[in-house]
Amino acid sequence: MTTDGGRPAVAIVSDDVLQRHRLQEATGRFGLRPGFSGSPERILGYEALPEADLWLITLEDEADHPQLFDHLLDHTDAPILFGIDPAPRPGTRDFVRWERRLLEKLEKQLGPLEQTESREDLAELAEQPATPSTDTALELPAGITPASPGQVAEEVWILGASLGGPAAVKEFLDHLPPGLPVGFVYAQHIDGNFTDVLARVLGRHAHYRLQKAEEGMRIACGRVTVMPVEREWGLTADGVLTEKDQPWPGPYGPSIDQVLLNFGDHFRGRCHAILFSGMGNDGAVAAPILKAFGSHIWVQSSDTCANSAMPEAVAGTGCTSVSGSPGDLARALVRTLADPALMKQTTSQDVT
Repeated sequence: MTTDGGRPAVAIVSDDVLQRHRLQEATGRFGLRPGFSGSPERILGYEALPEADLWLITLEDEADHPQLFDHLLDHTDAPILFGIDPAPRPGTRDFVRWERRLLEKLEKQLGPLEQTESREDLAELAEQPATPSTDTALELPAGITPASPGQVAEEVWILGASLGGPAAVKEFLDHLPPGLPVGFVYAQHIDGNFTDVLARVLGRHAHYRLQKAEEGMRIACGRVTVMPVEREWGLTADGVLTEKDQPWPGPYGPSIDQVLLNFGDHFRGRCHAILFSGMGNDGAVAAPILKAFGSHIWVQSSDTCANSAMPEAVAGTGCTSVSGSPGDLARALVRTLADPALMKQTTSQDVT
């Protein structure tokens, strides 16, 4: 088995250059290392195959390459996935679903691919000083009437994140002034054993208290409600949090897509989303649905992410309106809440 820093290597064989390119991009977003990529004719010229942990084969017509399968089976012990569906056009819902199906097939062969923060990562984050410093922290604009802590929120912002997310979300929250008249819901891919630690670490310097979701709670101002990992959560018709008798759909919990759908179904255009650092494409299915409600969909900028795959996948759907660093996103949120006209703004922009 070939590895590079623990990342499996994937070899791709296709008689379509575009399909090879899209498979390379997709496997890269899953954290896999690129290996061989070429046509069936090229691989038949190898007496000793390039090393790989997995071979992906997609052909327009398998009958056109009768020698390929025997050649691979005779020269490698690595798993071989045949018959991968052609990749649709990127940015479409079909493409996102194609990536999800591909991920499921890859994980059956290679095990879980998404990396998440360890207890050591969170401990290191807890030791870092607050950001920003007290002389650069944002102040609540005069145009915003401060919300009372615990006041039921009329508007909710979903914070979705995966690998690299805790540091990004902490920076975002550290920048925010107290009193914003919104509630936050935090959906972070993480080991369920670390959820309580996550809440303590991220709430250490922020004005917003992090609390794990509990049956009967409401989304409140001054609080960040952390979605549990094990089971799906939603809202009753009265806006009360409730645990469902089923796990989150998809390979990782909590499912950011499902969080967006469940909260968007209740809050409609008053439910917005910010997608931070992470692997994969969670959120890319539901984000355009929220956008159709009139919601804001924002993403962390690629150059500030530990892993930019997830925000880039959401941005690729064409439904995002703001991109920036965690601090930029905090400033954009304060400006938007201070100016009702900005809440209705739909044109794309980068914030600096």
